[in-house]
Amino acid sequence: MATEIRSPFCSPQEDPFLLLESCGKAIEFLLRASAGRPLRRTWIEHPYGEEEITLLEEEVLPAIELCLKRVNEIDAALESEQRLEEQRLEAADALERQALRAEASCAALSC
Repeated sequence: MATEIRSPFCSPQEDPFLLLESCGKAIEFLLRASAGRPLRRTWIEHPYGEEEITLLEEEVLPAIELCLKRVNEIDAALESEQRLEEQRLEAADALERQALRAEASCAALSC
């Protein structure tokens, strides 16, 4: 996912999957920056120690990555459907233009 792309459909703040991607990157950064030190939490007195950090690395981050991968697959399918629909509409429009030209030619020749 590209977080810097502007969209006519919604703002980045309205896209839950951009938020998920951002959260995953923030967690990765915090884990690297902690360098093995406990991670403090705002809601609990006990910080995340080595065991909890390992759970984040082995379970939470891969789950976020898997979710984002699946979202990308869904996006690709939707984009493919959209391209096919655009091609169908272009083909129908071309056929209509061709029919109008044929009709105009026939009228000019008094068919």
